[in-house]
Amino acid sequence: MTLYGPDRSSGKAILILFGAAILVFTVWYSVMLASAFRDMEQKRVVLQSKAMEAAKTPDESNFYNLLYFIQDSLSIPFILEGETGQLTGYNFTPEKLNTDSLFLQKTKEKYLQSGTRPIIGKDYYKFIYYLESPYLDYIRYFPVILALLVGIYILLGYLMFNAFKKSEQSKVWAGMAKETAHQLGTPISALLFGLENMKESLDDPDAMALTLDSMGKYVEKLELVADRFSKIGSVPVLETAPLFDVLDDVRIYMQELAPARVVFEFKPPDETYCVLLNKHLFSWVIENLINNSLNAMDGKGTISCSLRKEKESIEVWISDTGSGISPKNLKKIFLPGYSTKKRGWGLGLSLAKRIIEEYHKGKIWVKESIPYERTTFVISLPLQSA
Repeated sequence: MTLYGPDRSSGKAILILFGAAILVFTVWYSVMLASAFRDMEQKRVVLQSKAMEAAKTPDESNFYNLLYFIQDSLSIPFILEGETGQLTGYNFTPEKLNTDSLFLQKTKEKYLQSGTRPIIGKDYYKFIYYLESPYLDYIRYFPVILALLVGIYILLGYLMFNAFKKSEQSKVWAGMAKETAHQLGTPISALLFGLENMKESLDDPDAMALTLDSMGKYVEKLELVADRFSKIGSVPVLETAPLFDVLDDVRIYMQELAPARVVFEFKPPDETYCVLLNKHLFSWVIENLINNSLNAMDGKGTISCSLRKEKESIEVWISDTGSGISPKNLKKIFLPGYSTKKRGWGLGLSLAKRIIEEYHKGKIWVKESIPYERTTFVISLPLQSA
C-alpha cells in the first residue's frame, strides 16, 4: 500500500462511502419509525372517533364495526382462540400466516412457554394471545445495528490508519537510509579522491598540505553528518546564536556546491537577532531548502534570504526563482515519502518540519509559489534577547 498513491485515495473513498452509508441508513431508519408512529397516532384518533360514535347509538353493528377497525388498526400480531379451540391470527407478516393453523398453534405454545398469560375473552373468543409489535423490534435493534456499523467503521478506519502508518514508517526508514548514503557519499568520494592525490604528491610538500587541508574539511563534514543523524529521535541541545550568521555559513557552503549561474542574495539585517538553535540541525533544514531550490532552477536563477521581525518571533524568508510547486501538492510537500523527483525519497522537507516544529518550537510553511517567478518558504522561530 503506497502512502501517497491511489491506495491511500481509495482508502479515504471507502471510509467516506461507508460513513455516508451509515448516515443514509440512520436517516432512513429514523424516517421509517417516525412514519410508523405517525400512522399509529392517526389510527388512535380515528379509533377514539369511532368509539364515541358507538357509544352514542345502541346499534350493535356500530360495535362490530368498531371491533373490526380495532383489529385492523392494531400493529401488534395477536391470536384469538374460539370456544372450540379454533385459532385466528391477525397482523402477521406475511398475511398468509394469519390462517396457517400449524404456525398459529406453534406460536401459541411458544407464547405459553414464555410464562405470559393470555387475556381472557368473552362470548365466542376464550383467549387473546398478543405478541410484540415489530416496531418494538425495530426500536430495540436500532442501537445495536447502529453501534455495529459504527464499530465496523471505526475498525476499518483503524486498520487503514495502521496500514498507512506502516507504509509511512517504511518510507521514513528507507528515506533515512538513502539520505544517510547521500549525505555520506560526497565527503567519502572526496576523501578517496584526496588519497589518490596524496599518492601522487608524496614529493610535493605544498600539494600534500593542500590535499590534507581539503581532506580535513571533508572529515569535519562526516562528523557533522554523523552528529545530525544522532540527534534525530533524541532531544537536541539548543543554544542562543545569531540567526543570520548561521544562515550565512550555510550560504557559503552551498554556494561552493551550486552551479556558477546561481546567484545567492542573503541580505544581512540591520540588527542582530538571536534565537535558540541547534546549529547542526537548523543548518540541515536550510541546506534541504536550498537543495530543493537548486533542483527547481535547472542550473540558473536566484536564491534569496531575508529576516523579518514579528512581535515575539523572527521569520526567515527563503525564496527561489525555480519551477515552483503545484497548488495540488502544497499540502503534501511536508509529508514523509512525498517527492516529485524520480530519484527522490521525500524525506528532506519532512525532516525540516520536524526539526523546526518539534525541536525548535517554530513553524515552517510555504508562503507563496508562482512558477518560474518566486517560491517562498518561511520559517518562524521564537525570538531571544541578544
